[in-house]
Amino acid sequence: MSLIPVEDALARLLAGVAPTPAEDLPLGEAAGRVLAADIAAARTQPPFPASAMDGYAVRAADVAVGTPLRVIGESRAGRRFEGNLGPHQTVRIYTGAPVPPGADAILIQEDADPSGDGGIVPRDTVSPGQFVRPAGLDFAEGEVLLRAGRRLDPRAVALCAAMSRAGVPVRRRPRVAILSTGDELVPPDAEPGPDQIVSSNNFGLAALVREAGGEALDLGIAADDLDAIGHAAGLAVDADILVVTGGASVGDHDLVQPALVARGMTLDFWKIAMRPGKPLMVGSLAGMRVLGLPGNPVSTMVCAEIFLRPLLKAMLGQPPQAPAEAAILGATMKANDRRQDYVRARLEPSGGRLVAVPFPRQDSSMLATLAAADALIVRPPFAPAAAAGDAVAILRLDR
Repeated sequence: MSLIPVEDALARLLAGVAPTPAEDLPLGEAAGRVLAADIAAARTQPPFPASAMDGYAVRAADVAVGTPLRVIGESRAGRRFEGNLGPHQTVRIYTGAPVPPGADAILIQEDADPSGDGGIVPRDTVSPGQFVRPAGLDFAEGEVLLRAGRRLDPRAVALCAAMSRAGVPVRRRPRVAILSTGDELVPPDAEPGPDQIVSSNNFGLAALVREAGGEALDLGIAADDLDAIGHAAGLAVDADILVVTGGASVGDHDLVQPALVARGMTLDFWKIAMRPGKPLMVGSLAGMRVLGLPGNPVSTMVCAEIFLRPLLKAMLGQPPQAPAEAAILGATMKANDRRQDYVRARLEPSGGRLVAVPFPRQDSSMLATLAAADALIVRPPFAPAAAAGDAVAILRLDR
């Protein structure tokens, strides 16, 4: 099988992906979830003309420096003045309180002196509408303020509450089963043997899944054995995606493909023209998307950024890909071969522009370098040698 370009591989992975079903949640439980429908305001905000300052509700035409006004009452938040404002009258008012009928401006308290008979004497004039928040200043009933696909961050949650939306429709979290394979792997709480290493991929992938809005199910570590891999994959009950790390190639000890094919997987492709991550497998099994990632930690996490995150976003009804950004290269880079490179780099601001400085060593086993990186420099296939100062495309890792 020839190497498939990254763009083609991603398109094939995402083909036919439908958003997960909607479910209704109380607003207090919906933070971090993705809206499944547009949300319209159930009320107007503010529902009445309201004061933006502490002061006095007045008729602007009555306000003249040195001309007394008679105070006839008080309006405060939660308890309005019951009455109308007549000529040369004023109502003491506080921030957020309803502006009484007849008033069209607020004289701030700093611009008013007591008159000695319970009234006030203005020290300045006002104009109509001054310091008055008109009804509907923020939004009107029926206005759509949040669109389907919006993740409910704290700002959006606060807006939902202000719109009188006690419950919201959200996408069910995509369920992702994660299986690590390899005789060499042990969990972090176990003592590795002389030829073993600690498994990290399942933890990094689970964190990415949760960050992207999914639900992670860790199936543990399966030995390099057809039956062990097949049995572990069978535990992915009700999952939308099965992610398997390691063993996705076709060497003598790469058993993921035959183990999953034996369980009924339909293989789409397994070679990608990218670095790191050439042996990446895509298929389907029992209604699940299957994504087989290389075992090297950096390859796993980079491929997850390029393929798994967009797949999760598509299942949540969001645009699958974040656009690449422009940056300036901070070091020379040699010409590229036929594979698209994703080069770990740190970002440094310089004169209002971003400089992407690639790490000198890019070995796919060096997880510490990935953790220190701010972005991936994207080098297309057959890109010519580049010098410091040349323009490059980057994908941020802090999104």
